[in-house]
Amino acid sequence: MPDFEKAINIMKEIFSRDYQFALSTANNNIPSSRFVDTYFDGESFYIVTYKLSQKVTEIADNPNVSLCSRKMHAFSGQAYNIGHPLKDENSEIREVLIKAFESWYFKHNNEADDNVCYIKINPTTGFFHKDGTGYKINFIEQTASTFPFAFDTVLMDE
Repeated sequence: MPDFEKAINIMKEIFSRDYQFALSTANNNIPSSRFVDTYFDGESFYIVTYKLSQKVTEIADNPNVSLCSRKMHAFSGQAYNIGHPLKDENSEIREVLIKAFESWYFKHNNEADDNVCYIKINPTTGFFHKDGTGYKINFIEQTASTFPFAFDTVLMDE
């Protein structure tokens, strides 16, 4: 199996669930970060959010974003507001996101509100690790490289 395909399969194992990342956006070259719940479908990351939020406003002006987790998984890419969950073209991903975010989806998202929306992030580059192997991935060129990697950062609770 080519390295890129293997890397994508491992990403699915890790990120095809409710996975928290810090999402960084920028406005007038000033960065802003916040934690968001994401889901990776094998090609893109998805976020359920609110159209009037700061992150969506900043993405509309500058689609370049980055994701970083507490475990040093990091991705850069382009983000887009793909609209309301009830749009016909969002029906398939909506079903997936409802299941992935089952414990909170309807508690925190009122789909009767026209401002609820999905953000789709198409990653361009990234780094992640699993089982002592680091993966550097280029989504544009569809390449990946692997190397030994030991995650030895001590994670602290607040």
